[in-house]
Amino acid sequence: MHPEQGSPFDVIIIGAGFAGLYGVHQAAKAGLNVLGLEAGEGVGGTWFWNRYPGARCDVESVDYSYSFDEDLQQSWTWTERFAAQPEILDYINHVADRFELKRHYRFGQRVIGASFDDAAAIWTVRTERGDEFRSQFVIFATGCLSAPIKPNIPGIESFAGEELFTAQWPEQGVSFEGKRVGVIGTGSSGIQVSPIIAREAKALTVFQRSANFSVPVPNRPWTEEEQTDIRATYRQRRERSYYAGAATPHASLETKALDMSAEDRATAMEDRWNGGGVLFNKVFPDQNSDIRANELVREFAVAKIRAKVDDQAVADDLIPNDHPIGTKRICTDSGYYEMFNRPNVSLVNLRREAIEEVTPTGIRTADQFIELDTLVYATGFDAMTGALLRIDLHGAGDARLGDLWADGPVTYLGFGIPGFPNMFSINSVGTPSVMANMVLHSEQQLDWVLALVQHCRANGIRTAEARSEAAVKWTDHLLEVAEGTLFVKANSWYMGANVEGKKRVFMPYIGGFGNYRRYCDDERDNGYPNFELTA
Repeated sequence: MHPEQGSPFDVIIIGAGFAGLYGVHQAAKAGLNVLGLEAGEGVGGTWFWNRYPGARCDVESVDYSYSFDEDLQQSWTWTERFAAQPEILDYINHVADRFELKRHYRFGQRVIGASFDDAAAIWTVRTERGDEFRSQFVIFATGCLSAPIKPNIPGIESFAGEELFTAQWPEQGVSFEGKRVGVIGTGSSGIQVSPIIAREAKALTVFQRSANFSVPVPNRPWTEEEQTDIRATYRQRRERSYYAGAATPHASLETKALDMSAEDRATAMEDRWNGGGVLFNKVFPDQNSDIRANELVREFAVAKIRAKVDDQAVADDLIPNDHPIGTKRICTDSGYYEMFNRPNVSLVNLRREAIEEVTPTGIRTADQFIELDTLVYATGFDAMTGALLRIDLHGAGDARLGDLWADGPVTYLGFGIPGFPNMFSINSVGTPSVMANMVLHSEQQLDWVLALVQHCRANGIRTAEARSEAAVKWTDHLLEVAEGTLFVKANSWYMGANVEGKKRVFMPYIGGFGNYRRYCDDERDNGYPNFELTA
């Protein structure tokens, strides 16, 4: 009997981004009966939904790609150093078609709930359409930046103009020609989309609550010579990444900032600034742990911003003064600061001039009324835990995840959650997640989880559940590691600070991808001692 007609699947994987697709591929390759569920109408995850103009990855394209198939690596050609959303989505579709992964998926199936049957040791997954699917194991590859937030502003529902979310951009695109546009939010999405809107719109008003540091992305096509070299050295490039701090071949300098001469420091920072992407966040090994080193990096970035902005009063507003540099994710941009030199662009500092209400025709602040035809919400995500907690999850004994995590999430190695046997979360809280190259990270985590699934099936084990004491110890460890850095000094989405009422706790593991991977290796190689395996 087909599983959808009664018999359970071996594995259900929720999500069709980089992680979900890889998991489906590996599960099918291992002979498991796997079902993929995806809310969207196609594959791509983040890159399916975030179609806004200017969306681009801040990790080099040749690294932000799968490593599991050598022929795939050798045959795919990335056109740019930092790939844009359309090319990344093309790549993901190419992979899905090449390995025939779409046939395992049911698209347009947003998961709204899942519950565990203790007696049968089976999960039942429910979707918004009213369908139910059963499986022994469930893997949530739902993404750590996939639960968008609509701000709670008085009158927001009354706006009569065009309303857009960067995280749910229309597939057919949008014209801003001759329009008065407001962009709310200056995180990565707002910083990437605003310069493109500014070139087309009659007027652009950027509403900034929190200033962010951004580094220009030095994007360009790969040369033929570089393409040849990349293909010849891909294996070595991957090997440098597999246990590296951020799962890329790039690392900080070995010498601490304060142990270098001023001239050598300046040269190092200029080199990393020009390198673009996330490289500027790791110039020196101590810049995220020693405030003196961090301040040197901050001063360099501030000088760069001031040199780009004509009006120094505007520059004052654009320069963050509430967090050490890098403790909120450094953004990448193409002409963001220079955009404010345009006569059709204005900045509203919401710390000084708060929004009082949205009206049918615009936004009223404490000081002025701004008429708008279009409102763009680049207001971020309920990061790390949001996608999982928006699903009604009930584990063993009908325990509800939202209740268990009321005082902050507790996991073992990120993917094991006490009270939720045979359920795993990928790239979530407790893993390096957004601190590392998500594609290699996804491969590592899915390989680990599926090895445990196969271990259970080969040995007659019905349930695998992270031990509570191990989860508490792991959570204490990741918080201890975070406390040794400057990251805890910022009200960032790493801390859940952008979500009203959310428990403030540093969520990713910041001890480095390589160290995290070694913990996972030890757990597997020692026979999963921190999981309760029940026959």
